[in-house]
Amino acid sequence: MRRAGALALALAAWLLALPAGAQTLDLNQGGPIEITANDGIEWRQFEQVVVATGAARAVRGGVTIDADRLIARYRPRGGAAAAAQPGASPVSGSEIWRLEAEGRVRITSATERAEGERAVYDIDQAVMVLSGRGLSLQMPDQRIVARDSLEYWPQRRMAVARGAAVVVTTDDRRITADTLVAHFLETAPPAGARPAAPAGAALPGLPAADGNSRIDRVEAFDAVEIRTADEVVRGDRGSYSPATGMARLVGDVRITRGDNQLNGQEAIVNLRTGVSRLVSAPGQRVQGLVVPQQAQPGQAQVPPAGQPRPVPRQPSPPPREGTPR
Repeated sequence: MRRAGALALALAAWLLALPAGAQTLDLNQGGPIEITANDGIEWRQFEQVVVATGAARAVRGGVTIDADRLIARYRPRGGAAAAAQPGASPVSGSEIWRLEAEGRVRITSATERAEGERAVYDIDQAVMVLSGRGLSLQMPDQRIVARDSLEYWPQRRMAVARGAAVVVTTDDRRITADTLVAHFLETAPPAGARPAAPAGAALPGLPAADGNSRIDRVEAFDAVEIRTADEVVRGDRGSYSPATGMARLVGDVRITRGDNQLNGQEAIVNLRTGVSRLVSAPGQRVQGLVVPQQAQPGQAQVPPAGQPRPVPRQPSPPPREGTPR
């Protein structure tokens, strides 16, 4: 246990020189890194790898990584020549360049949470890539899920979801596509500005969003689909603004409501009101198929509101015997 504790302190010293102040899931920001584990920490000097197993945890600058297993890969700071100096420590003269998490991975900050089976954080590129089942990136106002991979670029303020990607809003509106690219606000909103989502509408488990955790816009590519309460809108690509609740789809657009369908090249969808508008392209006309409501066999006909229901005429009784006709 002493060795494990010493290694945790050494790992903390490796990243002291980097700037402080992490606000998102950004391991390139912050002070020392602290790594702990239930089953122990293994230091492989020749491989330049440190492995922590058993409820492993890494904490730095307000960002926490929890996983069954953590692997920290390091290298000499300033090159091999600096590490070869007499008396240089292989730990203190090194820096972590890659952090890997395996098994029930969860990365959390004050306002964001990402989950998956495996995560790789490349500190040189400042990108985290999650893979495996159950991929999700949750913020107070929206949640992004994916099937194949989920990339998070904190310094570029961008997330990329690939494979059956979905953005879910606080009111359970859904935008799906093969690939979704979410761009985050670069600065916090001005003092007194109203949030994009109503108060108390944050997704469960997270506080209200700050400027660093709110999506500015979402770009969708291939097999784009938006579902409202009454209709489904499909297109080749599109964009969505959480601040306005408006989405725009272009390319082979189809609006379907029951048996009715409208076709065109562009549609504007208001996710808050559920109203969709098909826009015609220059030189083209919008097309639609409207199916009138028809009664099913055996179904009673209902008269319009405000009109009395007709009373069927009863047949006259047969005359009594002996009664003149």
